[in-house]
Amino acid sequence: MMDRLREGVNSIAVKIILGLIILSFVFAGVGSYIVGGTGNTAAKVGNVEIGRGEFEQAYQNERNRMQAQLGDYFSNLLADPSYVETFRKSVLDRMINDVLLEQHAESLGLRVSDSQVRTMILEMPQFQVDGKFDQEIYQASLRRAGFNPESFAEYLRRDLVRNQLLTAIQASDFSLPGEVETQSKLLTQTRDIKTVVLPLADFAKNAELSEEDINGYYKEHAERYTRPEQVKVAYIELSAQQLKETVNVSDEQAKQYYQEHLDKYSSQAQRRVSHILIEGDDEAKAQDILDELNAGADFAKLAEEKSDDFGSASEGGSLGWIERDVMDPAFEEAAFALVNVGDVTGLVKSDFGYHIIKLDDVKQPVVQPYEEVAASIKSELRDQQAVDQFYELQTELEKVAFEYPDSLDDAAKAINAKIQTTDFISQVDAPELLNSPAIIQAILSPEVKEDGLNSEVIEVAPEHVIVVRVEDSRDETLLPLADVREDVVASLSKVKGEQTAIELADKLLTGLKVGDTSLLKEHDLAFGESESIDRSSPLAETVFSMPKPQADSVEYAQTKDLEGNIVIVELNNVSENLEPQFGEQIGRQLVQMNAQQDLSGLISILRKTIDIEYYVVNQ
Repeated sequence: MMDRLREGVNSIAVKIILGLIILSFVFAGVGSYIVGGTGNTAAKVGNVEIGRGEFEQAYQNERNRMQAQLGDYFSNLLADPSYVETFRKSVLDRMINDVLLEQHAESLGLRVSDSQVRTMILEMPQFQVDGKFDQEIYQASLRRAGFNPESFAEYLRRDLVRNQLLTAIQASDFSLPGEVETQSKLLTQTRDIKTVVLPLADFAKNAELSEEDINGYYKEHAERYTRPEQVKVAYIELSAQQLKETVNVSDEQAKQYYQEHLDKYSSQAQRRVSHILIEGDDEAKAQDILDELNAGADFAKLAEEKSDDFGSASEGGSLGWIERDVMDPAFEEAAFALVNVGDVTGLVKSDFGYHIIKLDDVKQPVVQPYEEVAASIKSELRDQQAVDQFYELQTELEKVAFEYPDSLDDAAKAINAKIQTTDFISQVDAPELLNSPAIIQAILSPEVKEDGLNSEVIEVAPEHVIVVRVEDSRDETLLPLADVREDVVASLSKVKGEQTAIELADKLLTGLKVGDTSLLKEHDLAFGESESIDRSSPLAETVFSMPKPQADSVEYAQTKDLEGNIVIVELNNVSENLEPQFGEQIGRQLVQMNAQQDLSGLISILRKTIDIEYYVVNQ
C-alpha cells in the first residue's frame, strides 16, 4: 500500500495537483498582505497611518488601566465579544481623534520647539527626586513604557501641539452672568414639601385573591416558576497551590540551592557613566568632540554644550548608575569595558547615533547573606516542587480519567484527591469554581451529561485543573402550583395591593386639587411635617418637575419612594438660595461644557471632511 502511495506521489499528474493546491493556499493566506498592504496598519487618517502595533499597545494600556480600576467586573465584560469589539473601536476612535486634532493644529500653524519639549521633560515630577531631574529614573521609566528618548520626545511634542489647540478652544469660551445666575438658581433651589405615604405592604396584606386570580397569575408568569435544567456534578480538583501546602523544604535543600544560584542573590555590577551623544550618522562631528576631549577639554562642559541627549546634557552628560541588559548592547559593552574611573571610550555607534562614554564610578556585586534570603528560597522551592508535582499528577489524571471514564474513583486515587459533589445546580446558580464557560460547556456536552462519561481535564487557571462528571440530571420543568403557591400569592398580593394603592392615590389627588380632604380623613391619613429637599432627594425627580405654586396655594403630585410605596406630595414653597462660591463653580462648569461641545463639533466636522479608513478593530 505504501509503495503505491510513493509511486503516486512521484507521478506528473499528482505533482501538478499538489502544485495547484499549494498556490491556492499561498494566494488565500498571504494575498491580503500583498494586495493593499494594510497588514501593519490599524487605521488611516488622510495620509497619516496609525500602526497596528501602536494601536495594540494603546489598547493593552487602556485595558490594563480599566482592569486595575474595575477588577473582576471588567474581566466579565471582556468575556463578551461584542463588548471587546466596542471597547477596541473606542480606543482606535480616540487615536483617530488625536490625529485629526494634530493635523488641524498643524494647519493652523501651531508648533512646539525642542526647548519646550526639553523643559517639560526636565520639569515632569515623575522623573524628579527631591525636586531635581533624575536621569536614572527617566531612563528606567522610558524603558518600562516602551519608549526611547527620541520617541518619547516626539510623543510629548504631539501631545503639546494638541493641548495648544484644546487650550485655544477652551480659552475662547465664556458664560454670561445671567446664564450663570439662572443655572445657579436652578441647581441650588430647594423645595418645601409634605407627604402622605401609602405603604405597599399594608395594601398587599389586605389584598383579596380568588383561586381564579392565583391560577391566572401562575399561568401568565409561568417563566418565573419554571425550574431550569439542572445537574448534580461530581468533580476532582488539582492545583499547584493546594500541593504547595504539603511540600516541605529543609535547610539543607535551601542552602544547596543558595550556593548553586549565588548570582540570583547578588546585586549586579553597576557603572555610573556619562556620555555625549551625537544623533544620526554625523561621525565627523562626533570625532571632532572626541579630539577636543583628547586635547584636555572638560567632559561635562562639552556634554552640556554639544550633546544631543538633552535629558542628560544639563547634568554634564550623566546617565547615573546602569546595569547590564538595560541599555543599547553596543553602548553597554563599551561602558562595561571601561576599568578605571575617569576612562573615556572612543566613538561608540548605537541605534541612536555616536556616543562618547566616560566612567564615573563602579559598584561591585554584593552577595546577600543566606539568612536574609532563606525564607524566600524555601518559598520558591516549595513553588517549584508543587508545580513539578502538579504537572506529573495532571498527566496521571488525564490518563486515568480517560482510561476509566465511567467513574472518578480511580482518577481520585491516582492523584490522592477527594471527589466533591454538588446538589442540583444550573448555569445560574453554579458554584464559582464550576461557573466558567469552559466547564459549563463540558458539563452540558452529550458525552458528559447524556453518556455519563468523565470530562477532559479542564484548566480553571494556571496550574489549576478540574475533571467533572454528571451524576444526575433533570430537565427544565414548570413547578407545580402547590410547590410555588406561597411565592405566587406574595407576588400577586403585591401587584393587587399596588393597584389598590394607586387607585386610592388617584382619588385623593383629585379631591386635594379641589380642596377636598374628606377622603384623607376617611382613610385615617394625614400629611407629615414639612421638610425642605434639594436635588439629591429620592423624590427629587418628581418634586422638581412640579410647577411652582402660586401665592397662598399648593401643588400636588403622586410618586413612589425607594421601597415602592405610593407617595402623595404637597409642594408648598420654592426657595432659591444663590451663593457666590457656587456661582463661580457653576460658571467654570458651563465654560467646560461649552468647550467640550465645541471640541465635539470640531471633531465631527473633521471626521466628515477627512477620509478615515479602519483596517483592524476586533481582530
